Amino acid sequence: MSEISTSIRKDISLYCSSCGATFIPDMRLLACNMCQEPLLVKYQEISTSPHMEIPVDSCDVLVSLGEGNTPVVKMDQLRKRLSCGEVFGKLEFMNPTGSFKDRGTAMMISVAKGFNIASLVEDSSGNAGSSVAAYCTKADITAHIFVPSSAPKPKLDQISVYGAITHKIEGTREMVTDAASNFVEEKGYVYGAHKLSPYFLEGTKTFAYEIARHNSGEMPDHLIMPVGNGSLYIGAWLGFKELIFKGVISKIPKMHVVQAEAVKPLVNQFEGNDNKDPVGTTVAGGISVSSPPRSKLIGEILVETGGHAAAVDDEDILEWQKILAQENGIYCEPTSSSAFAGLDYFIRNGVITKKESVLVAVTGFGLKDNLYI
Repeated sequence: MSEISTSIRKDISLYCSSCGATFIPDMRLLACNMCQEPLLVKYQEISTSPHMEIPVDSCDVLVSLGEGNTPVVKMDQLRKRLSCGEVFGKLEFMNPTGSFKDRGTAMMISVAKGFNIASLVEDSSGNAGSSVAAYCTKADITAHIFVPSSAPKPKLDQISVYGAITHKIEGTREMVTDAASNFVEEKGYVYGAHKLSPYFLEGTKTFAYEIARHNSGEMPDHLIMPVGNGSLYIGAWLGFKELIFKGVISKIPKMHVVQAEAVKPLVNQFEGNDNKDPVGTTVAGGISVSSPPRSKLIGEILVETGGHAAAVDDEDILEWQKILAQENGIYCEPTSSSAFAGLDYFIRNGVITKKESVLVAVTGFGLKDNLYI
């Protein structure tokens, strides 16, 4: 096991939400030895203070670029268009590298620094790669980022400018992951995969805490997110669970999942569709994930919170990207606009009534992607 510095909390362990097995914290341990499910962080004792639990012993040791505290904007034009209740957008693209990923990366890299990690490997379609590259630079950790060669040029350029060693892989998203895994095994480096790291989820919990703070403890009726691997979705749920325990909030919003029609494993799971659709291509690269490693937990959260899962096609995704820019002044990447296409779907199908409030996570900046419209 890697040497642990004094900055890692001594009262944490890793646990499997599927079988309940527990493990000593280690950056190299990403899945349960018993059932192979990804792990979560467990705190021996959660305080009743309103402050978020973190796996390091002090905020002073966090590797930070000023992530979080993103604005929440009221979207009156959208409310008029959809004839619905209040709609709010949380502008996650205002994070330092232009996406929500910075929340999770800040915590994951802070823990990596606590374990005295010198080199870290990540595979990403873009946003996570650029985020890990930036925070590794801040922490003086060498970053190896494996990316699809077909990833949008702005994202590849961003990864490169931070000084990360970029490995461009031809082929599918799964082939990129395989190449990264083989590289980790060959070099003996740590695999800092955001989709598997339990510490990454500890960072995305801040999303929930900010919503509670912005609303003085009052929750929106519904929360909508574009979901691929689900790191923001699961992290927000973990945060809400802590906030319930601490008595800061009294309910969790209904947490909805939106995916692209071409790649919709979570929607198929939610609908009980055992027939595996052929995986296609989509403009929403951030949610083009055919086999989310935490799909079981995401399904459990959907049921627990009364959420729904919906798939939207690329035509609607691009149309909503244009609507958001031209009517609401928000330029987000297609992955983010898919959530608004999902909002339209949920309202039209009665999942969300016209009197209920909704918050949508606007996860990534439009300048980071190719323009398709």
